[in-house]
Amino acid sequence: MQIPKLKLPSKEAVMRVYKKSPVSLGDLFVYVMLILLAFVFLYPFAHMIVTSFKSYSDIINATVKWIPKSPTLQNFKIAAMAMRLDQTVINSLVVTVLATIGHVFACSYIAYGFARYKFPLRGVFFALVVLSILMPVQVIIIPLYMTYSQFNMIGTYLPLIIPCFFGFGLKGGLFVFLYRQYFLGIPKSLEEAASIDGCGPLKTFFRIAFPSAGSTTIVCIVLSMVWHWNDYFEPQLYLTQPESMLLPQIVDSLKALIAAMQNAIMQGNSEFSGMDATLYHNGTVMAGTVISMLPPIIAYMFLQRKFMEGIERSGLTGM
Repeated sequence: MQIPKLKLPSKEAVMRVYKKSPVSLGDLFVYVMLILLAFVFLYPFAHMIVTSFKSYSDIINATVKWIPKSPTLQNFKIAAMAMRLDQTVINSLVVTVLATIGHVFACSYIAYGFARYKFPLRGVFFALVVLSILMPVQVIIIPLYMTYSQFNMIGTYLPLIIPCFFGFGLKGGLFVFLYRQYFLGIPKSLEEAASIDGCGPLKTFFRIAFPSAGSTTIVCIVLSMVWHWNDYFEPQLYLTQPESMLLPQIVDSLKALIAAMQNAIMQGNSEFSGMDATLYHNGTVMAGTVISMLPPIIAYMFLQRKFMEGIERSGLTGM
């Protein structure tokens, strides 16, 4: 049996591949900058997670940096107790879910009106919507607080939830902008066909326009959920009673709560009997911070692919 001869590539073909394969200096610079940028973002998270597992002996030991010698889960137990986790998580979930639902439906409906209907001063009103994206809430917080106080909303969740159902709320203007950009790209023939079949404006929106905006809806859900869950500024002003506080408020005062628990242990409080006062240190504070970050991270892990697709389709990367 004759073995076929292998045909070797020509010298010119090898040189063409060789010239294309090396990384250019521009690409190398981009990779180095990305690595450095990733380090800047990831280093605090890595430090926080490692510290949350350190025991008191690891905290006071200067030689322990990244690998705890005696890791412990006690920090998470004590942080959950100090933050009253069973109550604050429910409070945060109620506000986050209701505000996100309000943002999705109100902002999409408002954006559909901007995209499909012509009315006087439409450009001016949309310019005000865009302006609300650029204007921080700190600029208008005093008139907002005065308005909500006149309606006896201070001390309740209504100032955080009600504005979302009117397309305002936390970054509501951005969601109106995203939905409007999507609805402008929908062919009008679909709506005309729905109108011929007997669909009115409302039915056309809820059966044709809104269901087709799934990718944009995912983007709005993820962003609204994360921003409302992590919001600290407005809840700190509107919610003053401990039983109604949200998780970010508790995390901010976690160090003071832990110090109070430590004093109670040292004074022999029966509620904390059997606990060691030396357990309350920076590791416990870091554990509470990790707990507060887990829900948005878990939600993003499940919605990551749809979220990235929505980012590409909504044009958010070009902003």
